[in-house]
Amino acid sequence: MDHRLISLFLAFSLSIAVAASFATGDDDIVIRQVVGDGELRLNTEEDHFGAFKHKFRKSYASQEEHDYRLSVFKANLRRSKRHQKLDPSAVHGVTQFSDMTPDEFSKHLGLRSSSSLKFPADASEAPILPTDDLPEDFDWRDHGAVTPVKNQIVLFDHAKGSCGSCWSFSTTGAVEGANFLATGSSRALASNNLLIIDHNLVNSLQCDPEEQGACDAGCNGGLMTSAFEYTLKAGGLMREKEHPYTAKDHGSCKFDKSKVVASVRNFSVVSLDEDQIAANLVKHGPLAVAINAAYMQTYIGGVSCPFLCSKRLDHGVLLVGYGAAGYAPIRMKEKPYWIIKNSWGENWGEKGYYKICKGRNVCGVDSMVSSVVAAHRH
Repeated sequence: MDHRLISLFLAFSLSIAVAASFATGDDDIVIRQVVGDGELRLNTEEDHFGAFKHKFRKSYASQEEHDYRLSVFKANLRRSKRHQKLDPSAVHGVTQFSDMTPDEFSKHLGLRSSSSLKFPADASEAPILPTDDLPEDFDWRDHGAVTPVKNQIVLFDHAKGSCGSCWSFSTTGAVEGANFLATGSSRALASNNLLIIDHNLVNSLQCDPEEQGACDAGCNGGLMTSAFEYTLKAGGLMREKEHPYTAKDHGSCKFDKSKVVASVRNFSVVSLDEDQIAANLVKHGPLAVAINAAYMQTYIGGVSCPFLCSKRLDHGVLLVGYGAAGYAPIRMKEKPYWIIKNSWGENWGEKGYYKICKGRNVCGVDSMVSSVVAAHRH
């Protein structure tokens, strides 16, 4: 057997060992690696931390900070194992968030509290659509309506966190898709148009910044429906290249109405019914949705279908498609799933995407869904 075949055999053996360790919940196995003559050796948690720092280019200002992050990392290894047991149809493990506490991780989110949610006056209830002829599988990425995955985390400080701008990426993603349906053109739109808001337009919406859920607050969070209303009143959105993302909600407003390339005609809130969500997705393009992101901190791939997950919504994402049966490793039944575009870059999840199972409003994914119709532009 030549060296290439030996290497392929060892790589296959490694993938089987890792998958088996996740499936069995083995507390002594997190990551195995092939060494020397092909022997599988168990790494220490410190070894894992070293590999994590190298992969994600992590560095810390002091030895004290390093040691603290190591302790957080160890806690997250244990947490990923718990997630694996609760969510066996997905794969959980080390991600770029593995040195962050749950509170620090939450600063990457940014959906405003929905406990006192008031939908904007311009938001209508989506009409009931026929569902008899829905395709078994559908993915707007196959039709050109989805732009490349973006990254809201271009800047991060453990003390200050990052910009809680998920809601703006969810909004622009939905408008990008609707604009594609209206014009045939795929354009990446400027999330910063929504972060650095013209205060005159905010006042025209008559929202109270002190009231949770009433309006958007830049890096401190927002709601997609409020952002749709702002886009409607402002006249539309510019190209991303005209107003690049800075992960900041302060500075001079660069919104220029003469450079608007996509505008909103109307938007609506979709019912909790999953067939209606699928029908609106197919007819109107990608949908802005909210989700509980707890399992996303450790998610690597597969179809996430946790046995227990809060429906407290804290993250805005984009629904781009669905599948009838997703592959689920190690003796798990295949599951129908939603395809979610996230805003944490292509190095997270499945090249920036998240699969979550359909059927029972898992992690609240069906609870806050909205669609938008773009105006035709010539």
